[in-house]
Amino acid sequence: MSSLKNHFNYFYVTLCCFALFAPFALGACGVPRGGAPGGGQTAARRAPSGTTPQPTVKPVYESPLLERLVAAAVERASHEVEYDASYFKLDYPNGDVPEGKGVCTDEVIRSYRALGIDLQKEVHEDMAANFSRYPTKFGLTTTDTNIDHRRVPNLRVFFERKGKSLPVTDEATDYRPGDVVTWDLNASQTHIGIVVDAPSATLGRYMIMHNIGQGPKIEDVLFSWKITGHYRYTGARTPAPKPATVTARIPSRRAAR
Repeated sequence: MSSLKNHFNYFYVTLCCFALFAPFALGACGVPRGGAPGGGQTAARRAPSGTTPQPTVKPVYESPLLERLVAAAVERASHEVEYDASYFKLDYPNGDVPEGKGVCTDEVIRSYRALGIDLQKEVHEDMAANFSRYPTKFGLTTTDTNIDHRRVPNLRVFFERKGKSLPVTDEATDYRPGDVVTWDLNASQTHIGIVVDAPSATLGRYMIMHNIGQGPKIEDVLFSWKITGHYRYTGARTPAPKPATVTARIPSRRAAR
């Protein structure tokens, strides 16, 4: 009996230690400082089994590009992707990590790239021109086209500067298909995903395409973690063309004769 009690106590202490220290063993969603391999897996909250998605009115998009973005994000969920936060040497522009690998940011990047929007190039150009506006937590002193766009904090600054920053609320109807959402998972992990047009089991709420460790999935996780950012981005704004200058032609004296 005493031996059984000792085994139970050992198991209880081991379980408590794991619960205490497990969060610190997980890497960041996005690429950790230095590009070290990592990226833990945090279980996503799914809709209760047996529930039927509620009918949701087909969304009205403010831009045709957002509808295309949603289609691209949904398509990403058909790919098998190993969660890999390693630092990769990328081509520039239009560089991507090896097919079949990536983290949460890579799925957002790939969805936009399907529309011809290269976040690698756009983030780099804005960082190069406004480096002091971007986070210093990664210890960089200059830009790095291999990794800058793969970090959630950098994407947050970019979307705030170049896109539309929307309110962070607890109302599901405020989050529309095509919106980009960021979260804090815990003290060291950040996350990002795209709202798609798949309705959840809760009326008025849409699901999220994201990769939190098991590859790109479409899941009901909008309010599973603390929301830190809510954005809508439709690509770089093209400056309005300058009015053409019309110069009156004065006939020469010879031509007039």
